[in-house]
Amino acid sequence: MSSVLTLIVMFGTMAQAHEVFPSILDLTADDGVVTIEIEVNAEAMLAGVDLSSVEDTDAAANVEDYDALRALSPQEITEKFSVYMPQFLSNFTFEADGTPVTLRDNGTVVFAAEDSRVVRMTRLSLIGDYPVSAERFQVGWDTAYGTLIVRQNGVANEPYTGTVAGGELSEPFLISGGSAQSGWQVFAAYIPIGFDHIVPKGLDHILFVLGLFFLSAHMRPLLTQVSLFTVAHTLTLALAALGYVVLPGSIVEPLIAASIVFVAVENIFTKGLSRWRPFVVFGFGLLHGLGFASVLAEFGLPENAFIPALIGFNIGVEVGQLAVIAVMFLCVWQALRIDRGANEVGQGFALYAVMLIVALVLVALNPIPLQTLIEGPVWLFAAPLAMVFVLCTASIHFRDQIDAYRRLVAIPASVAIAAVGAYWFIERVFL
Repeated sequence: MSSVLTLIVMFGTMAQAHEVFPSILDLTADDGVVTIEIEVNAEAMLAGVDLSSVEDTDAAANVEDYDALRALSPQEITEKFSVYMPQFLSNFTFEADGTPVTLRDNGTVVFAAEDSRVVRMTRLSLIGDYPVSAERFQVGWDTAYGTLIVRQNGVANEPYTGTVAGGELSEPFLISGGSAQSGWQVFAAYIPIGFDHIVPKGLDHILFVLGLFFLSAHMRPLLTQVSLFTVAHTLTLALAALGYVVLPGSIVEPLIAASIVFVAVENIFTKGLSRWRPFVVFGFGLLHGLGFASVLAEFGLPENAFIPALIGFNIGVEVGQLAVIAVMFLCVWQALRIDRGANEVGQGFALYAVMLIVALVLVALNPIPLQTLIEGPVWLFAAPLAMVFVLCTASIHFRDQIDAYRRLVAIPASVAIAAVGAYWFIERVFL
């Protein structure tokens, strides 16, 4: 168990990185003049980080350059970006009726980060002239800059909101307004955003859901907990998105870490659903909903389709949570069957041997340098799963002992989850 604890504490340490968020573009056009403001991660652009291929900047091959830039003052970043601006403009596309519009630098503002662990954003201002007779705009930029949220302002009639990624241009949208996506389009667009926040970006939410999973190997306790958690975080997600509930991340994030510790520690000392656990899970669900809301705020909710976007995001979150539970159930399913008396020992050993080899190969064959590999998502997910397969193998080997699965799989996994949560709590409060 100590090896599992060491591995997943290291997993928790590495997970504290700089998560990649989309850039947000706000556009206003009037009488042949277009004004564009884009909030970007300037340090990542200056360092040449490919934001389309990493989930957080600490997993980038050139993370040292990125960290060196983050250590600079806002004024120094402003000066460096003024030199970089011509390259940025060459990688940025803005068209009016299919004709490129020449944009000029209209100023750069680097916002000071309150916390060194939080991405420091920079606002780029651009201005350009377009033909007054033009009817439609299109926006796009280089693939390496990652996802761009495009928001049209200054029009009374259905302003456009869309997403640009993969080096493609946005859909053509009317300059005068009227190009807003339908409710169904917005709904569909926000489902993957919600899913992505759980898998692979929501490591703290993943561990909390796994804490619920490892309480009991029976379906009723799991369904009770997941249902209460879902209702609770849906409630606060909606209230926070509507502006009725606001709590700073400095409060919410440590409490989310504490929630991970609580459910994991209780798993160690109780076998089933206690009388107080449903209430505690519901309360922690309210906190996680506020965490989801902070991410949703980064994308912004289109005013014309607020409800479809909110529902789509929440469904994406739910699908992500169910995917986490489904994957872990598949991982421990054979060990559970044998613990309950199934005569499939040889099949179980063979299955976990294959799964362990696959997990190790995913790490060993990753072409990324070792330091990046240690910090990257392949290691973060494959290595803990490999240890789960080892624990399941041990559970099969000691199948004749009482509660072999709980003692050799559920409890060690819960100890590891609690250790990660405790580290995150200390890190978010004191470090």
